[in-house]
Amino acid sequence: MDDRTRDLFAASFRLKRVQYRKSAAVDAALLQIGSSLAQWALLRDISQHPGETARALAQRTRQTDQALGALIVKLAERGLVERTPGRGKALRHELTETGRRMLAQCTPVVAEVLSREFGHLDDEELATFVALLGKIAGDEA
Repeated sequence: MDDRTRDLFAASFRLKRVQYRKSAAVDAALLQIGSSLAQWALLRDISQHPGETARALAQRTRQTDQALGALIVKLAERGLVERTPGRGKALRHELTETGRRMLAQCTPVVAEVLSREFGHLDDEELATFVALLGKIAGDEA
């Protein structure tokens, strides 16, 4: 195995390890207030794109329609998300007032965990890390 391939494997495994550790830390912190990373991420996405269909939310969050649908049902049962008729059979999704409060309660918790997880990076290193991840992800500059 050449050095580049070895480095590619190392980068991939380390990225996965960082992602797992970050997700587990966020989930543990949000569990204390009755939420999870998946719930917070969906609440955040709905708040940024009110009125979206489940299909659009699933595509943007890179979840299957089934997984996202199950999560939306849970959020709706808790009174965090309201589902209203859209075009055809599609339902539109909006946060309820309770959902907005939950999002507002969760966001600083997530920020604190991320600050702790990435706190050893200085501002320049963090900016470089974000730029490199964007490049790998194919984000526009």
